[in-house]
Amino acid sequence: MSDENLLRLRIALNLIPGIGDVLIKNLLSYCGSEEAVFKESSSKLQRIPGIGVVLANNICRFKDFGRAEEEILFLKKHQILPLFYLDALYPKRLLECVDAPNLLYSLGNHQLNNPYVVAIVGTRKASEYGRQFTEKLIEVLKENDVLVVSGLAAGIDGMAHKYALEAGLQTTGVLAHGLDRMYPVQHKALARKMVQQGGLLTEYKSFTVPDKENFPKRNRIVAGMCDAVVLIETAIKGGSRITAEIAHAYNKDVFCVPGRVTDYYSQGCNYLIQANKATMLCEPKDLLEFMNWSKKSENNAAKKQLQLFETLPENDRALLQFIRERLKISIDDMAYALQVDPGELALKLLELEFSGYLRALPGKMYELS
Repeated sequence: MSDENLLRLRIALNLIPGIGDVLIKNLLSYCGSEEAVFKESSSKLQRIPGIGVVLANNICRFKDFGRAEEEILFLKKHQILPLFYLDALYPKRLLECVDAPNLLYSLGNHQLNNPYVVAIVGTRKASEYGRQFTEKLIEVLKENDVLVVSGLAAGIDGMAHKYALEAGLQTTGVLAHGLDRMYPVQHKALARKMVQQGGLLTEYKSFTVPDKENFPKRNRIVAGMCDAVVLIETAIKGGSRITAEIAHAYNKDVFCVPGRVTDYYSQGCNYLIQANKATMLCEPKDLLEFMNWSKKSENNAAKKQLQLFETLPENDRALLQFIRERLKISIDDMAYALQVDPGELALKLLELEFSGYLRALPGKMYELS
């Protein structure tokens, strides 16, 4: 099957009414391929967990492949890169999140699997205190060539992107709409610069408007694709607090800048610190210490690991390299991507785990030790 036809089917899966990211991964795991999903009978589809009579019929009756073809033309015209969750360039940290988008659209040259990724978020009504802390934090992040992620909203988000560009860092804006538009409009010029030194990312196809319900979904991508979330300022019910709460649920490192108890846009940060959902960040430089980010120690560890790998058979080294590139991956996704027998793969993974090369995680996930 051609790459274009495969992409057509992947986009089409996301157009089926009632079928979301989790169910798409289930369908592919059980059916074996995108083409097989659309060829499967309704009775067999109904046996897949989460797929009942209604959804099975929605799949069998789906005919709107023309919309998927239109999207492919849009992607080609604007040089947008589609990223499926099994692709090497897909942000691997997102794979740790059960509700991660199965398909993303990327515009720009950002390295989404940068060794260091930090999300900086906050209120649209930033104070001078918040602006100064954001600027100082970006200066600190220059030491490790961190990829700075945010939601390209007004206020703290926009400041984080702007200061990252000025510091020579790559920065990614995660959008709550399609790549045919920009919201807010005042960030059009900023977005153009980001495409040259970073990029834009969204799960939404073209001509999707920035509806209110899209923003919390967007926030899960911001939270999931990073190592740490830094919340600068937010009200107790602010949207950026949602991002921090999602990051906490994903077991990400969350940091909040404390503020006066009387300051409305510090209440959300103070609450998360008090609730032990975030670490208090008083000095920007403390972030690197909390995260234990040291290029020297990381490079030494990588060299030792490579030396150990060299003693293994070639097939084992290739499997470990495959897992390393994805940070964490489930056995089902491995079997599908590598086109190998799940039973034989399970035995090999168990052998590598006993040898100390792999660590088994909940949900049949694996990562390097």
